[in-house]
Amino acid sequence: MELSNLFWSASLEEMKRGYIEEEEIFVCLLCGENIEKGMVYPHEDRFYLAEKYMGVHIDRTHISVFDYLIGMDKKLTGLTDHQKRLLTLFYQGKNDKDIQEELEIGSASTIRHHRFALKEKERQAKTFLTMMELLKEKDENAPTFVPVHQTATMVDERYNITQDEQEKILKKYVSDGTLTKFPPKEKQRLVVLREISKQLKKDHVYDEKELNGVLKGMYEDYVLIRRYMIEYGLLDRKSDGSQYWAKK
Repeated sequence: MELSNLFWSASLEEMKRGYIEEEEIFVCLLCGENIEKGMVYPHEDRFYLAEKYMGVHIDRTHISVFDYLIGMDKKLTGLTDHQKRLLTLFYQGKNDKDIQEELEIGSASTIRHHRFALKEKERQAKTFLTMMELLKEKDENAPTFVPVHQTATMVDERYNITQDEQEKILKKYVSDGTLTKFPPKEKQRLVVLREISKQLKKDHVYDEKELNGVLKGMYEDYVLIRRYMIEYGLLDRKSDGSQYWAKK
Protein backbone atom coordinates (compact mmCIF):
# COMPACT_ATOMS: atom_id res chain seq x y z
CA MET A 1 0.00 0.00 0.00
CA GLU A 2 1.27 3.49 -0.87
CA LEU A 3 2.47 5.68 1.97
CA SER A 4 -0.34 8.21 1.44
CA ASN A 5 -2.89 5.40 1.77
CA LEU A 6 -1.25 4.21 4.99
CA PHE A 7 -1.16 7.75 6.36
CA TRP A 8 -4.78 8.64 5.68
CA SER A 9 -6.17 5.26 6.77
CA ALA A 10 -4.23 5.21 10.08
CA SER A 11 -6.12 5.46 13.36
CA LEU A 12 -5.81 8.50 15.61
CA GLU A 13 -3.50 6.61 17.97
CA GLU A 14 -1.30 5.51 15.06
CA MET A 15 -1.19 9.06 13.75
CA LYS A 16 -0.18 10.39 17.18
CA ARG A 17 2.76 8.01 17.50
CA GLY A 18 3.70 8.42 13.81
CA TYR A 19 3.96 4.79 12.76
CA ILE A 20 1.96 1.62 12.24
CA GLU A 21 2.76 -1.95 13.15
CA GLU A 22 2.64 -4.67 10.53
CA GLU A 23 3.43 -8.37 10.85
CA GLU A 24 7.21 -8.10 10.47
CA ILE A 25 7.94 -4.37 10.47
CA PHE A 26 7.05 -0.98 11.88
CA VAL A 27 6.35 1.63 9.17
CA CYS A 28 6.87 5.38 9.67
CA LEU A 29 3.71 7.15 8.49
CA LEU A 30 5.67 10.32 7.81
CA CYS A 31 8.27 8.99 5.37
CA GLY A 32 7.74 5.25 4.89
CA GLU A 33 10.89 4.13 6.75
CA ASN A 34 10.67 0.42 7.66
CA ILE A 35 12.08 -0.89 10.93
CA GLU A 36 12.33 -4.69 11.03
CA LYS A 37 11.09 -6.46 14.12
CA GLY A 38 13.49 -8.71 16.00
CA MET A 39 16.48 -6.53 15.19
CA VAL A 40 18.57 -4.38 17.52
CA TYR A 41 19.49 -0.92 16.26
CA PRO A 42 22.44 1.19 17.47
CA HIS A 43 22.28 4.95 18.00
CA GLU A 44 24.72 7.15 19.94
CA ASP A 45 26.32 4.29 21.88
CA ARG A 46 22.97 2.79 22.81
CA PHE A 47 21.00 -0.13 21.40
CA TYR A 48 17.26 -0.13 20.76
CA LEU A 49 14.64 -2.73 19.97
CA ALA A 50 12.68 -2.05 16.78
CA GLU A 51 9.71 -0.15 18.21
CA LYS A 52 11.87 2.05 20.44
CA TYR A 53 14.15 2.75 17.49
CA MET A 54 11.19 3.91 15.42
CA GLY A 55 10.73 6.64 18.04
CA VAL A 56 14.41 7.54 17.65
CA HIS A 57 13.96 7.68 13.88
CA ILE A 58 10.98 10.05 14.15
CA ASP A 59 12.87 12.35 16.53
CA ARG A 60 15.98 12.42 14.31
CA THR A 61 14.24 12.73 10.96
CA HIS A 62 11.05 14.65 11.67
CA ILE A 63 11.74 16.32 15.06
CA SER A 64 8.30 15.15 16.20
CA VAL A 65 4.98 14.01 14.75
CA PHE A 66 3.55 17.39 15.75
CA ASP A 67 6.23 19.27 13.84
CA TYR A 68 5.61 17.19 10.74
CA LEU A 69 1.84 17.62 10.84
CA ILE A 70 1.93 21.36 11.57
CA GLY A 71 4.10 21.82 8.47
CA MET A 72 1.56 20.24 6.12
CA ASP A 73 -0.47 22.30 3.65
CA LYS A 74 -3.33 24.26 5.27
CA LYS A 75 -5.83 22.46 3.03
CA LEU A 76 -4.75 19.22 4.71
CA THR A 77 -4.78 20.55 8.27
CA GLY A 78 -7.66 23.02 8.04
CA LEU A 79 -5.57 25.51 10.01
CA THR A 80 -4.67 29.09 9.22
CA ASP A 81 -1.06 30.22 9.55
CA HIS A 82 -2.00 32.10 12.71
CA GLN A 83 -3.59 29.00 14.25
CA LYS A 84 -0.52 26.96 13.34
CA ARG A 85 1.71 29.50 15.06
CA LEU A 86 -0.44 29.43 18.20
CA LEU A 87 -0.52 25.63 18.29
CA THR A 88 3.26 25.52 17.92
CA LEU A 89 3.71 27.85 20.88
CA PHE A 90 1.20 25.87 22.95
CA TYR A 91 3.07 22.68 22.06
CA GLN A 92 6.31 24.28 23.22
CA GLY A 93 4.73 24.71 26.65
CA LYS A 94 4.64 28.50 26.69
CA ASN A 95 2.07 30.22 28.88
CA ASP A 96 -0.52 32.69 27.64
CA LYS A 97 1.38 35.78 28.78
CA ASP A 98 4.60 34.68 27.05
CA ILE A 99 2.68 33.91 23.86
CA GLN A 100 0.90 37.27 23.94
CA GLU A 101 4.23 39.07 24.28
CA GLU A 102 5.91 37.02 21.56
CA LEU A 103 3.09 37.54 19.06
CA GLU A 104 2.48 41.11 20.20
CA ILE A 105 -1.28 40.72 20.06
CA GLY A 106 -4.07 41.71 22.45
CA SER A 107 -3.63 40.42 25.97
CA ALA A 108 -3.39 37.13 27.81
CA SER A 109 -7.19 36.91 27.66
CA THR A 110 -6.94 37.11 23.85
CA ILE A 111 -4.78 33.99 23.90
CA ARG A 112 -7.32 32.23 26.12
CA HIS A 113 -9.99 33.09 23.55
CA HIS A 114 -7.84 31.44 20.86
CA ARG A 115 -7.46 28.35 23.06
CA PHE A 116 -11.24 28.16 23.39
CA ALA A 117 -11.71 28.54 19.62
CA LEU A 118 -9.26 25.70 18.97
CA LYS A 119 -11.06 23.45 21.48
CA GLU A 120 -14.28 24.24 19.63
CA LYS A 121 -12.59 23.20 16.40
CA GLU A 122 -11.55 19.95 18.06
CA ARG A 123 -15.13 19.19 19.10
CA GLN A 124 -16.37 19.92 15.60
CA ALA A 125 -13.70 17.65 14.14
CA LYS A 126 -14.70 14.77 16.41
CA THR A 127 -18.34 15.16 15.45
CA PHE A 128 -17.48 15.31 11.74
CA LEU A 129 -15.19 12.26 11.91
CA THR A 130 -17.90 10.26 13.66
CA MET A 131 -20.45 11.20 11.00
CA MET A 132 -18.03 10.28 8.21
CA GLU A 133 -17.36 6.88 9.82
CA LEU A 134 -21.10 6.24 10.04
CA LEU A 135 -21.52 7.40 6.44
CA LYS A 136 -19.02 4.78 5.23
CA GLU A 137 -21.38 2.09 6.49
CA LYS A 138 -24.33 3.44 4.48
CA ASP A 139 -23.02 5.21 1.36
CA GLU A 140 -22.54 2.34 -1.06
CA ASN A 141 -22.31 4.70 -4.04
CA ALA A 142 -19.34 6.73 -2.78
CA PRO A 143 -16.37 6.62 -5.21
CA THR A 144 -12.90 5.71 -3.98
CA PHE A 145 -10.71 8.81 -4.08
CA VAL A 146 -6.95 8.74 -4.56
CA PRO A 147 -5.34 10.01 -1.32
CA VAL A 148 -3.60 13.39 -1.49
CA HIS A 149 0.16 12.96 -1.11
CA GLN A 150 1.40 14.40 2.17
CA THR A 151 3.93 16.73 0.55
CA ALA A 152 1.36 18.45 -1.68
CA THR A 153 2.14 22.16 -1.91
CA MET A 154 -1.35 23.33 -2.84
CA VAL A 155 -4.46 21.17 -2.39
CA ASP A 156 -7.28 22.16 -4.71
CA GLU A 157 -9.66 20.74 -7.32
CA ARG A 158 -6.76 19.05 -9.11
CA TYR A 159 -6.71 16.45 -6.34
CA ASN A 160 -10.35 15.46 -6.82
CA ILE A 161 -9.39 12.15 -8.43
CA THR A 162 -11.11 8.78 -8.11
CA GLN A 163 -9.36 5.45 -8.51
CA ASP A 164 -11.26 4.84 -11.77
CA GLU A 165 -10.19 8.22 -13.17
CA GLN A 166 -6.58 7.54 -12.25
CA GLU A 167 -6.58 4.18 -14.05
CA LYS A 168 -8.09 5.70 -17.20
CA ILE A 169 -5.59 8.57 -17.24
CA LEU A 170 -2.61 6.26 -16.80
CA LYS A 171 -3.87 3.96 -19.53
CA LYS A 172 -4.21 6.95 -21.88
CA TYR A 173 -0.86 8.64 -21.21
CA VAL A 174 1.54 5.99 -19.88
CA SER A 175 2.80 2.97 -21.78
CA ASP A 176 5.51 0.55 -20.60
CA GLY A 177 6.60 2.95 -17.87
CA THR A 178 7.06 5.93 -20.22
CA LEU A 179 4.92 8.99 -20.81
CA THR A 180 3.57 9.01 -24.38
CA LYS A 181 2.23 12.57 -24.23
CA PHE A 182 2.19 15.33 -21.63
CA PRO A 183 -1.44 15.76 -20.52
CA PRO A 184 -3.16 19.10 -21.20
CA LYS A 185 -5.24 19.16 -17.98
CA GLU A 186 -3.97 19.76 -14.44
CA LYS A 187 -5.67 16.70 -12.94
CA GLN A 188 -4.22 14.45 -15.62
CA ARG A 189 -0.76 15.93 -15.06
CA LEU A 190 -0.94 15.25 -11.36
CA VAL A 191 -1.78 11.59 -11.97
CA VAL A 192 1.07 10.97 -14.40
CA LEU A 193 3.59 12.95 -12.35
CA ARG A 194 2.77 10.88 -9.27
CA GLU A 195 3.30 7.77 -11.34
CA ILE A 196 6.65 9.07 -12.58
CA SER A 197 7.71 9.93 -9.03
CA LYS A 198 7.42 6.25 -8.10
CA GLN A 199 10.41 5.58 -10.38
CA LEU A 200 12.69 7.80 -8.30
CA LYS A 201 14.73 6.24 -5.51
CA LYS A 202 13.75 7.18 -2.01
CA ASP A 203 16.47 8.48 0.32
CA HIS A 204 18.67 9.19 -2.71
CA VAL A 205 20.11 12.56 -3.68
CA TYR A 206 20.42 13.08 -7.44
CA ASP A 207 22.71 15.55 -9.11
CA GLU A 208 21.12 17.38 -12.02
CA LYS A 209 22.67 15.18 -14.72
CA GLU A 210 21.61 11.94 -13.04
CA LEU A 211 18.04 13.14 -12.48
CA ASN A 212 17.74 14.41 -16.04
CA GLY A 213 18.85 11.00 -17.29
CA VAL A 214 16.18 9.23 -15.25
CA LEU A 215 13.41 11.61 -16.29
CA LYS A 216 14.48 11.60 -19.94
CA GLY A 217 13.96 7.84 -19.94
CA MET A 218 10.30 8.51 -19.16
CA TYR A 219 9.67 11.59 -21.31
CA GLU A 220 11.79 13.55 -23.77
CA ASP A 221 11.04 16.97 -22.23
CA TYR A 222 12.59 16.11 -18.87
CA VAL A 223 12.93 19.78 -17.89
CA LEU A 224 9.15 20.18 -18.10
CA ILE A 225 8.62 17.06 -15.97
CA ARG A 226 11.16 18.22 -13.41
CA ARG A 227 9.56 21.64 -13.09
CA TYR A 228 6.05 20.27 -12.59
CA MET A 229 7.24 17.66 -10.08
CA ILE A 230 8.67 20.47 -7.96
CA GLU A 231 5.47 22.51 -8.34
CA TYR A 232 3.32 19.60 -7.17
CA GLY A 233 5.50 18.85 -4.15
CA LEU A 234 6.81 15.54 -5.49
CA LEU A 235 10.42 16.68 -5.89
CA ASP A 236 12.64 19.03 -3.93
CA ARG A 237 16.01 20.59 -4.69
CA LYS A 238 18.77 22.83 -3.44
CA SER A 239 18.33 26.48 -4.34
CA ASP A 240 21.23 26.31 -6.83
CA GLY A 241 19.74 23.26 -8.59
CA SER A 242 22.79 21.11 -7.86
CA GLN A 243 20.90 18.39 -5.98
CA TYR A 244 17.42 16.90 -6.17
CA TRP A 245 15.51 14.31 -4.15
CA ALA A 246 12.06 12.75 -4.13
CA LYS A 247 9.85 14.13 -1.39
CA LYS A 248 8.32 11.48 0.83
